[in-house]
Order: sequence, then C-alpha cells, then structure tokens
Amino acid sequence: MMEWKKLLSPHRVGSSRPGEISQARSPFQRDFDRIVFSSSFRRLQDKTQVFPLAKTDYVRTRLTHSLEASSVARSLGSAVGVHLCREFDMGDAQPSDVGAAVAAAALAHDIGNPPLGHAGEEAIRHWFTHSPVGKAMRDVMNDDEAADFEFYEGNAQGFRVLTRLEMPDQAGGMQLTCATLAAFAKYPCASRVMVRPTGVAGKKFNFFRAEEQLFREMAEHTGLVQTGPWAWQRHPLAYLVEAADDIAYRIVDFEDGQRLGLVSYQELEQLFLEIIDSERSAEYVATIASPLRKSEFLRAQVIGRLVGECTKAFIDHHEELLSGTLEKPLLSYIGCQEPLRRIEARSTRDIYQHRAVAEVIGAGFEMVSGMLDIFVPCVNEMALEATGGKNASFRSRRLSALLPDMAENLADEEWRRSAYLRLLRVLDYVSGMTDSYAVSLFQKLKGISL
Repeated sequence: MMEWKKLLSPHRVGSSRPGEISQARSPFQRDFDRIVFSSSFRRLQDKTQVFPLAKTDYVRTRLTHSLEASSVARSLGSAVGVHLCREFDMGDAQPSDVGAAVAAAALAHDIGNPPLGHAGEEAIRHWFTHSPVGKAMRDVMNDDEAADFEFYEGNAQGFRVLTRLEMPDQAGGMQLTCATLAAFAKYPCASRVMVRPTGVAGKKFNFFRAEEQLFREMAEHTGLVQTGPWAWQRHPLAYLVEAADDIAYRIVDFEDGQRLGLVSYQELEQLFLEIIDSERSAEYVATIASPLRKSEFLRAQVIGRLVGECTKAFIDHHEELLSGTLEKPLLSYIGCQEPLRRIEARSTRDIYQHRAVAEVIGAGFEMVSGMLDIFVPCVNEMALEATGGKNASFRSRRLSALLPDMAENLADEEWRRSAYLRLLRVLDYVSGMTDSYAVSLFQKLKGISL
C-alpha cells in the first residue's frame, strides 16, 4: 500500500536539497507558478483544443482549457485533502497543499502536446512508421527507442518539457516536486514494458527512455508501487487530474459546440439539468433572459455537481487507490452516467468530427510529416559531417540554422552518434511549435509563402 506522507513528497526532481512543506508558501504553489511563467505553457495560447486555427475569439485553446482544468483540479484536491488530513498522517501538509499539487499537475497536463493536438501526435506516429525517412531512422534504433516514436505521446513529451527542456541548465529542468510530477503522470510506464500498470493507467505511456532515470527518482520518492521494469501503478492524485481534465473538456467542449451552433441550447439545457438534478436550479435558469448566461450558469452548476461526485468516488475507493488497483477513471464511478454518455456521443459525432475540424487536421498531417521529412535528413547530414563523414549539403547547412541549439548538439558526441537523440530533439522543436507558427514555417519551407 502506498502512504500519503510519501505520496505528497516535496522533494524536487534533480535537486540535492531536501524538500519541505512550508506554510508560508507551499512548494506545490511554487510548482504552479513555475509552470505559469514557462514559455512552453505560454505557447498553449495558440494550440488547438477542439477547433484548430479558429476564426472566432470565443472557443477555448489549450491554454484556457488548461487553466479551467486546473481550477477544477484545485477544487477536487482541496476537497479530498480535507478528508485525507483528517484521516491520515500527512506530515505538515494541509488540505490546500493537496489542492495546489493537483492544480499544478492539471495546469501542465497538455504542456507536451504538438501542434493540432492529438492529430499532431498521430501524425508523428504515422510518419515514423510510413515515411521512408522515418523508417530509415527506425532501422538504426533498438526496439525500446523505436517504441517511443511508434507510439509517440504528448504525455511523455510533457514530462520531458517539465524535467529537461524548460530550465535545461539544471538537473531536473524545472525541478518540480515529486508529488506534482507523479500526479501529472497518468500513465506511469515506458512505451515498451513487459508488465503494464493495471486498468486505465496502462493505456498509454508517460516518459521517454531519455527521461527514465528522472521518472524513477520521482517514483521512488513518492513510493509508487512498481509493477515491473519501468512501470508503476498510478499516484492516487493522478485520478483527480484525470477527472479535472475529463470534466473540463467534456462539459466545456459541449458548451463551445452550443455557442458555435453545432448543438442547440435546448439540448444543452436538458442534458445539463439531468446532471445537476436540482429543481431549484431548473427554476432559476428559467428566470434568466439571455441564452448565453443560461448556458454559463448551467455549466457552472454541472461542474460543481461533478466535483462533488468525484470527491465522493475518491473517498469511497480510497483503498483501491492506495493499492494501485482502481481500474477505471473516477468519472466512471459516479451517478448521472446516462447524460454524460449522451454528451460524449453527441460531441464525438458533431463537434470533434465536424468538417471544419477534419479539414484542418487532414492538412496538419501533411504539415507535420512534411517538416519531419525536411528537418530529420538535415540533422543526420550535419551529424555525419561532424563525425568525419560526408559533407552536409548546402541545403542542410542553411536549414540547420532554423533548429535551436544546433551548435551545442554538434558538439555533443552522443547526439552525433545516436539517431534516437537526434530525432527526439527534432521533435522537441516541432512539438513545441504553436499551430500558427507551424503553418507559417511549413508554408515558407515549401515555398508557398515567403
């Protein structure tokens, strides 16, 4: 069984100094602040949530989604924290510390997403297994290395952003607390493992081989249950991060769909009132004149109801959470499943698969694959020249100027000799791009726009 005193470890990954929980300023609040001020978080303002490159100023981006998910996460964590601090030895931690750790983890949950969100991830996977350039890279990697790209994950890229790419001059990157990083890691295993975590925790992976020692440091300090080499069971607070994300995207994306005319207000009201299940709320919303304010009121009420239900589910399933055996997300253990199912089905059919979304995502596949086909041969040629091989082409020399830290990479013998590291660093550049910058750069590289 995991222990809460260890699970809320304030130790900072990469730091040699002992961590401590101070009441003056929580270490988990410091995590939150470090994430807010990072350039990777700032770039989420121009990354797709649902509607890529939206022309309206209303719909959410990854930045607003992350802020909203973090707000829900703080409510969940603080409510659960009251129960934990009353029933368990939490050391010096207060309920607000639990809320701050979950809020910080939720704030960062999409920080590793490439341009165009999940479509960008799929484009990278497809490129690695179908492009002649990608397949040539696969041929010179071992199976563990190749799996990182064959099943490429924004979650693993996010862990890399937090522990290596931001503040790269210090060990552990941003040096966030182990508790925050463990709550961030919804899928605590490598891409290729013999025994995956049970249930939903084993659905994806959360760290690349390049960051495996950093992940192990975090797992050991928080006392996560190990299921096998490079695989652990989830930190209990990761379920709260997942719930906050699920609540934010499922309810708020539906609200966005209604604002854009893809869902009628009448349908939104009916489904939201079924979740709220309050006669008083139904009577009050009838007194509001504006449909805009009606939907905002209902959305707030729905989120409040779901936060309460998920808090109860966490407490009810606490023993399974501590043993690492809870199979499903918390949202699966609450009431009101039928309206939630109908919201998800309607969103999938008419929002996530809307023609405008499909058109941009289809073009995005070509954009991401095209940039990798351009940049990967460039770095390979430069690496070959640096190791005494054939001189790089004029084109590769000029293109290499676009890639960050190229001079440092060329001076790094491991980078020069490792196809895995070269591809990983190209993907650091591509995945860090905003949607607009990626489109603009690709058009320039292809000669469409100068």
